[in-house]
Amino acid sequence: MLKSLLKKAKKIETKEVVQSTTDKESGMFYKNEKEKHFAYLAHTACNDANFVLGFEASSGNVHDSIGFYDVYNKVYSKFGDKLVAVAVDAGYKNSCIAKTILDSGILPSMPYKRPMTKEGFFKKYEYVYDEFYDCYIYPNNKILKYSTTNRDGYKEYKYNCNNCESCTFINKCTNSKNKQKLVTRHIWENCLEEAEHLRHERYVNSVYKRRKESIERVFVDAKEKHGMRFTHLRSLAKVKIAVTLTFACMNLKKLANRLWKRKGICLHYIKYILKCIFI
Repeated sequence: MLKSLLKKAKKIETKEVVQSTTDKESGMFYKNEKEKHFAYLAHTACNDANFVLGFEASSGNVHDSIGFYDVYNKVYSKFGDKLVAVAVDAGYKNSCIAKTILDSGILPSMPYKRPMTKEGFFKKYEYVYDEFYDCYIYPNNKILKYSTTNRDGYKEYKYNCNNCESCTFINKCTNSKNKQKLVTRHIWENCLEEAEHLRHERYVNSVYKRRKESIERVFVDAKEKHGMRFTHLRSLAKVKIAVTLTFACMNLKKLANRLWKRKGICLHYIKYILKCIFI
């Protein structure tokens, strides 16, 4: 009992969250080092014809990978049998999203993402993974054996720190205090590797090239023509209603333009559609 009382209290990790005084449901959005402000995000999906298929509104401090699943489930439940490939931005590139798309029988089209390793150190792709023995091979032909799996779903591979001190590549390998190299691998890393292989396929590559002409065009039109760059509303519910009306308006405009070009469409029907558009 005495020993337990003498034990030092564990440090509780705390995280400071910047909160708005006027709209607590908004979140601090960091675009770069200079630009940061309270905002809302609209995670949006569209088809090849620029029609918005679904979206999910969230506060500005929610990462893209978190808002992906609500949008994807909505779109897949309605158009799952018609989807062939899904193009996503670099913010959505991770093992969990790649597994979700592949398990649905759809081709993931993901961009190339530069390694986040510090300059002067070995990149992760320079450590060869041996799937049969479940280990990593160090550039110096040493083996990093599996150690454990952490709570975040990453498998940890380590090398004996006693042998690392005499290695000639220690300055390019790690700068940890215990001089031990640690390589992590997600349990669904194979799905991300499969998406990386598909990136070089001609069809998958063409799908990603269409992204700048489809979803990026949707965002530009919404911001420049429909006032979605800023909002005068407070609370997530009100912002979601405004975004719903904006995307509905944009879809109606595209529908009216397509019907206008077709022959045999009644002029009164076109006028009725145009009356439903809020400009």
